[in-house]
Amino acid sequence: MQDIIHLLSDSIANQIAAGEVVQRPASVVKELLENSVDAKAKNIQLVIKEAGKTLIQVVDDGFGMSATDARMSFERHATSKIRVSDDLFGIRTMGFRGEALASIAAVAQVELRTYRLVDELGTLIRIEGSDFKTQEPIATPKGTNLQIKNLFFNVPARRNFLKSNAVEMKHIIDEFHRIALAHPEISFSLHHNEVEIYSLASSKLSHRIVDIFGKSYRQQLAGCDEQTAFVSVSGYVGKPEAAKKSRGEQFFFVNHRFVKQPYLHHAILSAFDATIQKGSHPFYVLFIDIDPSHIDINIHPTKTEIKFDDERAVYAIIRSAVRQAIGVYNLTPSIDFESDINFGNLTSPSQRQNNASSTVRGNDESISSFERERPNSLERANAGNWQKLFEGLDELSANPNRSTSPVTMDSKANDLAEETKHFTETDEINAIQIKNRYIIAQAKYGMMLIDQRAAYERILFDKYALSISKKNGFSQQLLFPKTVELSSTLFTLWEEIKDDIINLGFSVELFGGTTVKINGIPPEVHEEDEVEIFEGLLQEYAETQINVQLSKTDSIARAFAKRSSSKYVGVLSKVEIKLLIHQLFETSRPGYTPSGERTMNILSVERLAELITR
Repeated sequence: MQDIIHLLSDSIANQIAAGEVVQRPASVVKELLENSVDAKAKNIQLVIKEAGKTLIQVVDDGFGMSATDARMSFERHATSKIRVSDDLFGIRTMGFRGEALASIAAVAQVELRTYRLVDELGTLIRIEGSDFKTQEPIATPKGTNLQIKNLFFNVPARRNFLKSNAVEMKHIIDEFHRIALAHPEISFSLHHNEVEIYSLASSKLSHRIVDIFGKSYRQQLAGCDEQTAFVSVSGYVGKPEAAKKSRGEQFFFVNHRFVKQPYLHHAILSAFDATIQKGSHPFYVLFIDIDPSHIDINIHPTKTEIKFDDERAVYAIIRSAVRQAIGVYNLTPSIDFESDINFGNLTSPSQRQNNASSTVRGNDESISSFERERPNSLERANAGNWQKLFEGLDELSANPNRSTSPVTMDSKANDLAEETKHFTETDEINAIQIKNRYIIAQAKYGMMLIDQRAAYERILFDKYALSISKKNGFSQQLLFPKTVELSSTLFTLWEEIKDDIINLGFSVELFGGTTVKINGIPPEVHEEDEVEIFEGLLQEYAETQINVQLSKTDSIARAFAKRSSSKYVGVLSKVEIKLLIHQLFETSRPGYTPSGERTMNILSVERLAELITR
């Protein structure tokens, strides 16, 4: 019998390694920028085309490489950082595994130009899918110019899994932010499709934060500094009133390497306890400096996860440092921004302008009884038609596979159809509200439990999806239009989905650069801050695109529904409770939110008895 085990070819082995290291264009950006930082570059340019699918180019003025090093850099496990195993526990540079360039070259067309001042000429190398095509001497500026073209050209299945250009570009900008924040002493630029997105001059951290996130951050930065023998913490946190409902502007750097550490994020939230609303997330850019022997960064291919040998001590020091920063900020009205510590001006948010109601899109007939007001204004004439609540449930049970929504939740819908046969058909349903969040209603063979927020998310999702598809969103004009300067990430998202946002009921137009003007908003959100609503929608859409498999239209509808549903947690009258349940069962998938979370559950009498007598 023949032997069946054999060694993989270098090409296949590199493609397998690429599956861990090169997940999307942003993965390539991260590795190349880190290499430029390690090369002691003072100026780094990032050039992107088609969100990195066509071109990722990084040009730096670092040390450059010799002809031999240039060739060796594309070999697997070739590195200048590690000689013996103990070196793994003393690493302070970025790339060190020697897998990145080999993995990238396995799934792309690569062109490298590099030159050292000590050499007469530089080196040009071309590679396609791990296949070396060219190596020759050339004249080129000092440093390295690396072009990655047609990523995943030889792995079409991987390319098909990439998201839209807007989403992939968001990931690229996120990586760019992390590297640029970690190294404010380096000048960075970013161009996408021939358009300059960022031009960041060498500066101190406070200026770098403002250059990336906008001038409004000048007024919200509190300096954070804690020095101990074990670990040092420095950087900035945002003032409590500037905390946002969406995550995304939280940055931890350990020895100048960006890391994702939920445990340490909890330390920040703990420090902000009682100063921000539940569910809000503060801004922070914090640097942790620690002896590398106390950490392990070799636990994940992307090196964004990390382990400390004494997490509790690090947790306590970070929490103490942030608490002190918040306390000093609250006592200090203003510090000159030109100094390296800036606490901003403690000013209350501006008063919300009154809106003038003016219909600009749609008509009254397209607006359901649910659309116009908050829950405590939901009483409509049809609220008394309670007997219609369970009409069609027999049909649902008989046809559990019917599909009336583009969101595929068939198996879960079948489960719900099985449960609905237990409902009672009556004009009066006994229902109560618990903790302003949950509803308990009587069912034929037991008790129905409803998550009020989740129920509204399903109702709003169906409403918004319909508005987008029919292009009949209803808008209310603002008396005083608002302008908002979007980050490059959010501006890219807005450009992709602006037509659908208009169909939701927003009236938004370009005002110049990355600034847009909000002229109108959907009427049901008129009591909220218009800028926060708009930015929150874009941020929620980005998260939805990453975490939930929905179409673009459904992603937008789901993002706005999730963003809006949180405000529908509150006291409801009996009529409003009945109306909520009535509207829920008129949706396409009453039992589940668009992302598959349950809106309700039913406990049978037998189950209730079991719980009581257990």
